Amino acid sequence: MKENPHSPDQEHIRELLQQYDNLRQGRSHSFIEEEAFEKIINHFEENENMVKALEAAEIAIEHFPFSSTLLIKKADVLLANRQYQKALEMLEQAELFDSGDINLYILKTDAYLALDQQEKAVTLLEQALTMFEGEEKLELLFELADVYDDYEEFDKVFDCLKMILEQEPNNEEALYKICFWTDFTGRNEEGIRLHQQIIDEFPYNELAWFNLAAAYQGLKLYEKAIDAYQYAIAIEEKFDYAYRNMGDAYIRLRKYKEAIEALEKVTELSKPEDVIYEAIGHCYDRLKNYAQARFFYRKATHLNQEDSKLFYKIAITYFNEQQWESCMKQLDHALKIHRLQPEYNLLMGECKLKLELYKEALQYFSNVVRIRPKNTSGWEALVRCLYKADFISEALEQVDAALRITNNKPLFIFYKSAILLAAGKTKEAMLQLESAMGKSPKLLKKFIELNPSGLQNQQVVDVVAKFKRNKSI
Repeated sequence: MKENPHSPDQEHIRELLQQYDNLRQGRSHSFIEEEAFEKIINHFEENENMVKALEAAEIAIEHFPFSSTLLIKKADVLLANRQYQKALEMLEQAELFDSGDINLYILKTDAYLALDQQEKAVTLLEQALTMFEGEEKLELLFELADVYDDYEEFDKVFDCLKMILEQEPNNEEALYKICFWTDFTGRNEEGIRLHQQIIDEFPYNELAWFNLAAAYQGLKLYEKAIDAYQYAIAIEEKFDYAYRNMGDAYIRLRKYKEAIEALEKVTELSKPEDVIYEAIGHCYDRLKNYAQARFFYRKATHLNQEDSKLFYKIAITYFNEQQWESCMKQLDHALKIHRLQPEYNLLMGECKLKLELYKEALQYFSNVVRIRPKNTSGWEALVRCLYKADFISEALEQVDAALRITNNKPLFIFYKSAILLAAGKTKEAMLQLESAMGKSPKLLKKFIELNPSGLQNQQVVDVVAKFKRNKSI
């Protein structure tokens, strides 16, 4: 909304500017008071004419050389012009006339920080804290918190905000800020105590309840966090961040239906966000309601077309429903964005394998092995695919490579046994099976999955039975 050019304030400033211009030009003029000079300087600053603002400040000081207010005003203009050392000199001069003006300390702090002299800024503000009370002291504590943030003394940022809340428990700015710093510094126990004290005195402070809940959440005390969020919502029913965090807490507890309810409330109260739709999709995914999971994952993709992970998640829902073609279509989208993502290549390979498109599957599994050579899943899929495709010699070659690279993981010893058995090398196969059973008998199921007919082989049955007998002795 534009200011009315004929409002009393605008008329007044026009008159002041005319008087000031007459003064500059040496023409006759009315006497300009100290407060009027302040308004003139402010006018030039607001219009971003810093040259004229500085000139006005200098003329003002010529007329009121002992005015600490005008000296501070000039220092402010000098700071805006990045003349930090001159600003400090001006502030030193102002301090001789009035050391009780809080702006002295705030502007000095700004100058010290600009000159990368954080220690001086800290010392100055700590001294100033002993001189002021009430609102001015709180202002200095906020200033000191910002200095500590700049100086990367993060625990001291928390301390400053805590001091503010001990003085003024309902200070909204401090309550908003301390929530972040409690989590960042990990001082959750302290945050809990502080906010419980505030709630004891002000039980209807929804921000204090929210911060208490967030601190519980930081300690993974999700049930307590949810209870506190419920109080925050009872006080302020449109508190979307409380619903958001509560949804996360329910997910951590695997209470997906409750999480969906909380997160859908977020969508009602705030603008659409891909992360919220993705979280709702995740909950439906966990509930095995894949159609609904897809619905919300798709909503997320409409807001964020560049997040390949969302297309991958849609693909998984189709894979779980054995809809291989639909799964591959979604993976195509994901792979266009991140061609070398191992998980995407792996799932695409599995789809191709299900459709018995062995050579195409091998290409994707080979990509996984190439991208992450020390990862078991890529080698497992590659060897399994070669075996299913009846490429026995290649399977044997790759299983040996897998054993070398993965430091003889028992899974690949079982696989080698199955492959040797398929190659007709029964004696070697039994030696490998005995070795594998000795290392990890639970993985026998992998041998059976790869070669279900293996249990019809009497020698395999004898090795397994022998191991079970030895174990029971």
